[in-house]
Amino acid sequence: MSELEAEPSAAVDLFGDRVELARQFTAALAEHGEERGLIGPLELPRLWTRHVLNSAIAAPLFHGSVADIGSGAGLPGIVLAIARPDVRWTLIEPMERRTTWLTEQVDALGLDNVEVLRSRAEDVPASSRFDVVTARAVSALKTLIPLTAPLVRDGGELTLLKGMNAANEIDAAQKQIKKFRLSDVRVEVLGEGVLPEITRVVRAVVR
Repeated sequence: MSELEAEPSAAVDLFGDRVELARQFTAALAEHGEERGLIGPLELPRLWTRHVLNSAIAAPLFHGSVADIGSGAGLPGIVLAIARPDVRWTLIEPMERRTTWLTEQVDALGLDNVEVLRSRAEDVPASSRFDVVTARAVSALKTLIPLTAPLVRDGGELTLLKGMNAANEIDAAQKQIKKFRLSDVRVEVLGEGVLPEITRVVRAVVR
């Protein structure tokens, strides 16, 4: 069995006085994540670097009320809620076993700034609008935009954590970008010189 990656020094820098909560969440994910179908068997040696800190590095980009679509194991939603207790987070996840896990973690970590909602993104009530909507490792941008953009208030933002093909995904999603009235669509690179693997974020304003 692979072992959990040692905590990188950047964890304290990114989480500050809430790093103990991040440690608690990462340990729980390492202990139960594979058996509960939340992470793959090869993820423990890179759990901190590739998943937890990869999510946490984006924390400064959020404000107000945020929805995390397809929150799954809590990446990025739980991680970001730990890092940003001043932001209100709604974790939207359709699978019951995953919402059970998310609710357990919210309770165990005492995260009073988080609501877990069992729903598909397209079934979230039309009255729900957020300042920012995020997602990580859910689907390609052309599929993701129709799921996320309708949940953003007028003038709010999409802040989507993507992989190395982020720029190509923007090119392939021009039709959806136009249909859902996205502007200032761009890729921002985070974590250079801080993390071993950079984080790419697709950001856009929704009108």
